[in-house]
Amino acid sequence: MNRMMAPPLEAHALQEAVDWAIATRRSVRAFLPRPVPREEVEAILSTARYSASGMNMQPWHVHVLTGPAKDRLSAAIAVLDDDPGRSGELIEPYDYYPREWCSPYLERRRKVGWDLYGLLGIAKGDKQRMHLQHGRNYRFFDAPVGLFFTVDRELEEGSLLDYGMFLQSVMVAARGRNLHTCPQAAFLKFHRQIADLLDIPAGQMLVCGMSLGYADTSSVENALVTEREPVSAFTTFHDTSKETTA
Repeated sequence: MNRMMAPPLEAHALQEAVDWAIATRRSVRAFLPRPVPREEVEAILSTARYSASGMNMQPWHVHVLTGPAKDRLSAAIAVLDDDPGRSGELIEPYDYYPREWCSPYLERRRKVGWDLYGLLGIAKGDKQRMHLQHGRNYRFFDAPVGLFFTVDRELEEGSLLDYGMFLQSVMVAARGRNLHTCPQAAFLKFHRQIADLLDIPAGQMLVCGMSLGYADTSSVENALVTEREPVSAFTTFHDTSKETTA
């Protein structure tokens, strides 16, 4: 890709295409078995590599799993996940979520969880079905492609901010190819096992996993629509042009 090329669309169509790709990105939790060609995955990553990063550090490392390699990893994690005595002792490499939840984040977390379980007919207290649904994470929700993202441990928090922009670029580039994704922090507690299975260097830390593929639109969980706050709820405009002087 030549970044200096003129936009392929006129201004309004270009705006609509970019806005569509961002606005239609969502976490899909059921995928079709339809394969995604390696060339498509490479094209997505090739686009995402232009993401911004402080001092052009480009702190990302990507591991792509398909076929038997993905199946072996999923099976290995499932064994641990189904053993509460072992999985309960695992420690995540960093705190993704707050240790103590507060408003409004607690309410948002609860709503998305119960909205999903409601679609699936999982009642409160049905721990077995909750466990089974959560375990689908480790099968990448049946997506044909699984990705893991790692970062050098010696880097600081700023590189995680850079990484967020890279991950968003991956997901938006996927939408441009009619593909869907699901970014997954659920893999974090299995970071040591993943590192062993994929021969990830000890100097790298797992950031997250991601499922990639074609959405199964017939699956009820993909009917989940998460709410978004309006711009007015999180934005303050400081318009000094309206200030007057005595």
